[in-house]
Amino acid sequence: MDYKSAAREIGKGNVSPVYVCYGSETYLLREFTGYLIQKLIEPEYREFAISKYDLAETSLDIVLEDAQTLPFMAPKKIILADNAQFFTGAKESGKVEHHPEKLLEYMKAAAEFSVIVFIVNADKLDERKKIVKSLKDTTIPFVPMNAEELLQWVKKQAVRQSFTFAEGADDQLILYTGGGLQALSAEMEKLSLFVGEGGTVTGDIVDRLVTRSTEQNVFILIDDIVRLRLNRAFSILYDLLKQKEEPVKIVLLIARQFRIVLQVKELSKLGYSQQQMAGQIGLHPYAVKVAAEQGQKYTPDKLETILAELAELDYRLKTGKVDKVLGLEMFLMRLAS
Repeated sequence: MDYKSAAREIGKGNVSPVYVCYGSETYLLREFTGYLIQKLIEPEYREFAISKYDLAETSLDIVLEDAQTLPFMAPKKIILADNAQFFTGAKESGKVEHHPEKLLEYMKAAAEFSVIVFIVNADKLDERKKIVKSLKDTTIPFVPMNAEELLQWVKKQAVRQSFTFAEGADDQLILYTGGGLQALSAEMEKLSLFVGEGGTVTGDIVDRLVTRSTEQNVFILIDDIVRLRLNRAFSILYDLLKQKEEPVKIVLLIARQFRIVLQVKELSKLGYSQQQMAGQIGLHPYAVKVAAEQGQKYTPDKLETILAELAELDYRLKTGKVDKVLGLEMFLMRLAS
């Protein structure tokens, strides 16, 4: 079951006694639990009708005992149980012992007044486990959106916040934030306040206001080089140097990005979709999309050559055989040519 289907069923009043939520997109997971609380618990009851447990410190037995205890004053209660790692293949730390078979027993006669939401901090569950198989119908993955879904999400959020994007500015925002919904949400709130109701966010505004990490700046720098926007690429480089970022670190991040481009190119040949590549490499799907676009400019042999040049540059910078800034500038100029 995906989170949209689960939310629709909850909206219709079809609520499961247990949900198992997992995946890296924690923003969507929080949105889902917030929606569940909004639908089931009246505001005046929320202080005492919502329980929170950390299963790294609390046993499953206590969670199930709470679920079977009548709610105080409220018709329903919600129990949020974080760190439910016994749904995965990870070894338990041993600090707290859990008995998942008791959850299976509970499900045979689950309390009508309780909803347990297990939150699993992992990208996948261990589908070999009986507990995972038994709760398959109420297991909800929260995975990063693909590029198209992200763009639609950004556009909808802009409508909700009563502003619009100039052409290409929404794509630029996604590129600058890396596609994570938490970062996107925070930056969109900032942009909304800046342009005001009915305002328009331009690429220049995104450029001036959106916060970018060093890794993201290097990602954008390479994209600018690939697209022959040299002035912008060198402007980003000099900004990084002004921020006291070490040229050696920048070289390592550039090498990392070109390794990703090469991996994406090779996986694409094997027929992997961008979503599958994201899972294989451990990246956000939007980063895979951009890497695939960057890879169109290079053959695999050329990418291997670039990585070899970067390894040589790294050695020369560390041994003092070339001025660090000059060496980096010369490499980028050769790359652009």
